[in-house]
Amino acid sequence: MPEQYDAPHARVLRDAGLKVTAPRLAVLDALEDHPHEGAEAVYARVAETLPSTSLQAVYGVLGALADAGILRRIEPAGSPARYERRVGDNHHHLVCTGCGRVEDVDCLVGASPCLTPGHDHGFRIERAEVTFWGVCADCRAVDAVAHGDGAAPEGRPTASTPEPIV
Repeated sequence: MPEQYDAPHARVLRDAGLKVTAPRLAVLDALEDHPHEGAEAVYARVAETLPSTSLQAVYGVLGALADAGILRRIEPAGSPARYERRVGDNHHHLVCTGCGRVEDVDCLVGASPCLTPGHDHGFRIERAEVTFWGVCADCRAVDAVAHGDGAAPEGRPTASTPEPIV
């Protein structure tokens, strides 16, 4: 048995009842150091080690791993789906409206779910997904240089800023 099939990722797959395959291991490896990647970025990383793998195969693996609870699929507005290994803790995300960078934010108050709606309409709430939108430090620095005064106009929209809900 090849050494890679004894790796920690193989154990995760087996524990979830999934067959250990090279594409599944490669996808998990690709997301290990690069969380919040979309399918095409994951495919580019996987293709470095498995050049015969297709984008469609990577989509299939991502879907199977998300269905098994090994990956979490997030879908920030205006962005393709992204995937991460951090699962089961109901954390939230920060998304930069300038460059699209995504960062994790731990649940801020209370137990899961972090937020309780004013009226639950009879639902049993199991989790809350919160996305904070803003501008990351790198984009703010670029913006400050572009404006020459070190301060960007407050609330200046960017091309990827989601439309307000009216």
